[in-house]
Amino acid sequence: MFEILLNHYPVLLKGLTTTLVVSLCAIALGLVLGVLLAFGLTSRYRLVRWPCGLYRSFWRGTPILLQLLLVYYLLPEIGIEIAPISAAILTLTLNTTAFQAEIFRSGISHIPAGQIEAARMAGISAWQTRRRIIMPQVLRLTLPPLTNEIITILKNSSLISVIAVTELMRVSEQIASRTFQPLETYLAAAVLYLAVNLVLARISAYLERRMTGGLATE
Repeated sequence: MFEILLNHYPVLLKGLTTTLVVSLCAIALGLVLGVLLAFGLTSRYRLVRWPCGLYRSFWRGTPILLQLLLVYYLLPEIGIEIAPISAAILTLTLNTTAFQAEIFRSGISHIPAGQIEAARMAGISAWQTRRRIIMPQVLRLTLPPLTNEIITILKNSSLISVIAVTELMRVSEQIASRTFQPLETYLAAAVLYLAVNLVLARISAYLERRMTGGLATE
């Protein structure tokens, strides 16, 4: 394994960089869309809740590999040419949006209704209430499950190798086929995935301690 890491680290790092770029783009876009979808899911209007619930059910209820293949092959059929890496980011974004929305919806449901009523009575607009009162608390409440979702997306990004995106998994497959050392190569890839996920977990734990400390002093 160490020989593989030493001899092929430039290629492995390039694949890892692609993995991180795709995952982080999907997570960042999914964060914005997930918040919007969560407010749609908690809307008092049924016409808003129903399509949002349908979207959530589809992307949470079907395998991500199937979603990836549908996006990759469906878009060209309707005249939209898309590069493999763009299809990968789009699919992971659409998928994580549904999961992040459910996490945020759960967080929003824990906000006391009295806070929202008090904000309304104080003349604070709905947008400001969500931005300044609801979301800061929701982010504190949902940080652990959000971290799990980020790690899940990072691991699921290995599936995008099926549409020829040269991320870490595909690079590992290429090295294994050239060196005839599949076990050592995949162990090296596993070490890289594990290292990144451990760093993410440490960052999340640090942020959680900071936020909890912030709550304690409020």
